Amino acid sequence: MRTATLGPAQRAEALARMAERELDILVVGGGVVGAGTALDAATRGLDTGLVEARDWASGTSSRSSKLIHGGLRYLEMLDFALVREALKERGLLLERLAPHLVKPVPFLYPLTHKGWERWYAGSGVALYDGMSVSSGHGRGLPVHRHLSHKRALRVAPCLKKDALVGALQYYDAQMDDARFVMNLVRTATAYGADAANRARVVGFLREGERVVGARVQDVEAGGEYEVRARQVVNATGVWTDDTQALIGERGQFHVRASKGIHLVVPKDRIHSTTGLILRTEKSVLFVIPWGRHWIVGTTDTDWDLDKAHPAASSADIDYLLEHVNSVLATPLTRDDVEGVYAGLRPLLAGESDATSKLSREHTVAHPVPGVVVVAGGKYTTYRVMAKDAVDEAVHGLDQRVAECVTEDTPLVGAEGYRARWNARARTAARTGLHVVRVEHLLNRYGSLADEVFELVLADPGLGEPLAAADDYLRAEVVYACTHEGARHLDDVLTRRTRISIETFDRGTRSARECAELMAPVLGWDADQVDREVQHYEKRVEAERESQRQPDDLTADAARLGAPDIVPL
Repeated sequence: MRTATLGPAQRAEALARMAERELDILVVGGGVVGAGTALDAATRGLDTGLVEARDWASGTSSRSSKLIHGGLRYLEMLDFALVREALKERGLLLERLAPHLVKPVPFLYPLTHKGWERWYAGSGVALYDGMSVSSGHGRGLPVHRHLSHKRALRVAPCLKKDALVGALQYYDAQMDDARFVMNLVRTATAYGADAANRARVVGFLREGERVVGARVQDVEAGGEYEVRARQVVNATGVWTDDTQALIGERGQFHVRASKGIHLVVPKDRIHSTTGLILRTEKSVLFVIPWGRHWIVGTTDTDWDLDKAHPAASSADIDYLLEHVNSVLATPLTRDDVEGVYAGLRPLLAGESDATSKLSREHTVAHPVPGVVVVAGGKYTTYRVMAKDAVDEAVHGLDQRVAECVTEDTPLVGAEGYRARWNARARTAARTGLHVVRVEHLLNRYGSLADEVFELVLADPGLGEPLAAADDYLRAEVVYACTHEGARHLDDVLTRRTRISIETFDRGTRSARECAELMAPVLGWDADQVDREVQHYEKRVEAERESQRQPDDLTADAARLGAPDIVPL
């Protein structure tokens, strides 16, 4: 197995290697589906490349509700096949594929009607648990339980006494979505794939009707590469139609974008030992435990403006606050909100005008020779989508190809994670870090935390926390650049860490310290450090301004006031 390191040198080598030969599979799009597709192809023995125009997971896959779940509400829509499939994937991730990244999380469902609602909702949750166990991978989670009014308030004292007559409590799972994708990419490279972020497809190579590769622009260093491939997989999510347009083909289906926004508030603003799930008139609202914070979301509205930087408007924020405050004894205010983020769901159009009712099923198509398109779906079922995409691509390869093995292929960091968890006290003594800090690192890196510990042992100063974001060590910023493919300050503050949504200053007080730690690894001079900090500060101000606007149109215009950073 090759190294799973995504440093600057590895990125340059990957681009050069992709241009030197004909690949079996070139995957376009570095979100969860694209990264999963690259891993699936590489582990079947196929010569695989993966390119992403911006940073890994910089689109939809870093802006989700951060849940790995079966989709309890899809049971009400009678979409049993989707729920069963998702529950199997949830179990695989918890037990085998990524136990270091995917963790159980409890949710309380308040009941507001006596009698019939407990029977109705309880039957649904019981079916949910039963389908999980029957998948063969659901025994690691506790089963649901019924709570009286008194016991529910003991578990969640934050709730208004008259907001419920009782409750149900059940379990799902959560992860850091951006870190999960980055680990998928690292795993794919460990099995032989070549991967490069900040590498934009600007056109496709054709021989007659057949697509035989892509023209890839190196956004960082400049220059353009011709990457030839026997099959190209378009896994670009909400950009699917845009990518197809480069080929001159719209494709056999249309992908619509639905915007979902989330608020992040400090842990002490909501007094509860469990997450919450609340019904709204359109969908459901989650209050999700997130370290020393809570995530509150989400909305579900049509979006046809800038896809790269979807903006949360003042109306979006008010909507979430109004709905969560309907059950909270101590209401949240704007002053309680540390962070806000907006993401776009790629939904297959055609089933319904309302985005909340569009299908979360996925579709795979072969619109022109040499190109496979995969779109739709849920984060939780990324592995199934990837398998289906590679299965379709294999039809265009004139060779016998092995079956999918990703059901038995743990992500990097999973192997040895539990043993290291058991030895965390010894690790704390060896490194001089507090055991709580060691636990934090193990749950972010798994067994790869050893590489972070080595940085600390070599330079004890890196074992200090960031001055304005003390959940994170200075070593984690350096490691993000040397091993995890971070190229810019944005990448570290918004995706390798979550400082941008976990601090009231949105990361601006940490920007210069982080940029100065990144500079030696990425070869930045003082001018580039200043540019990175100034760009990040402008980005935060543009986001804040967008969140003061009354609607999507004005919020989008405000957010576009801070353009993406481009290297000199």
